[in-house]
Formats: sequence, structure tokens, C-alpha cells
Amino acid sequence: MRLSTRNQLPGTVVAVNHGDAMTTVKVELRGGEIVTSAITREAADDLGLRQGSPVTVLIKSTDVSLATDD
Repeated sequence: MRLSTRNQLPGTVVAVNHGDAMTTVKVELRGGEIVTSAITREAADDLGLRQGSPVTVLIKSTDVSLATDD
């Protein structure tokens, strides 16, 4: 599969928390950082996501903010 999304980060699912309509999925990236995604429960079920699943985090945004401790 080829995608136009340039921010593609490989990782592993470390937690899946289902709600009534939405699911939060925590993914550990190779550097140890955790990224949390909120997707529909239907999408999570369709993807078969569970702890240990290898995934690619795709980030496409028109606005990315940065902060410093200064």
C-alpha cells in the first residue's frame, strides 16, 4: 500500500480500551514514546487491534504545535 501521508511511525499496540462508540488505542513507538489514538469501535474491531499488534501510526495534520520549558 502506498500512502501520501509522510509521518508514518511503526509501533506496537500496548493497550486497547473500548467505549460504547469510541476506542482509545495506545501505541508504543520504537523510541519508547507512547501515542494515543481515538478511533471508532467499529474501526478497531475491523482492524483486529489487540495488545501486541504491530501497527503504523499515520499522522496527517494541518496544525502541529510545539512547546518549550523556557
